[in-house]
Amino acid sequence: MKSNKTFLLLVAGALGTAILACTINVGGPDYPPETIPVSTEAVGEMRSAIQTAVAAGAESGQVTLIISEVQLTSYLTYKFESQPNAILHHPQVFLRNNQIQIYGTARSGYLEATARVVMAPAINDQGKLYLELVTADFGPLPVPDGLREAVTAVITEAYTGSLGPAATGFRLQTIIVAEGYMLLIGDIR
Repeated sequence: MKSNKTFLLLVAGALGTAILACTINVGGPDYPPETIPVSTEAVGEMRSAIQTAVAAGAESGQVTLIISEVQLTSYLTYKFESQPNAILHHPQVFLRNNQIQIYGTARSGYLEATARVVMAPAINDQGKLYLELVTADFGPLPVPDGLREAVTAVITEAYTGSLGPAATGFRLQTIIVAEGYMLLIGDIR
């Protein structure tokens, strides 16, 4: 009898420990069927494209930059991986229909959910990128405070971070998001 109680306590303890060690997925929107690949090469290509655009802009006064879904997904992946309390893990960025759609995994304690954030890019009065939050779906988890600001900061850094000294005089004129690419056109003053 005593060995049965001991066995049951050990099983219950092991089960309890296993449950605590697990993360429970509580749902959320489905990822699109298409997967955007992640690579360090894509981040390097984006940085190179920015440097080339800045060099051309130094001569002409106009910067034209094209960023792809692969480049932005890769950049966000490595950026979020370097943050201890990242908003999203395993991001996938889709640039379609003048919207930036970001999918990822959000975690809160032992719970995780698939998240989708849809933003519409705009240009503010100072000629800076502004991302208007269209929708945010974190399944049953609450939408994190400062979500728009955090995502805007990371995406803005993706193209202005490498502008260096030109960033202070950079004024965005046009932004178009379509067919997997984001086109940014601006002036250096």
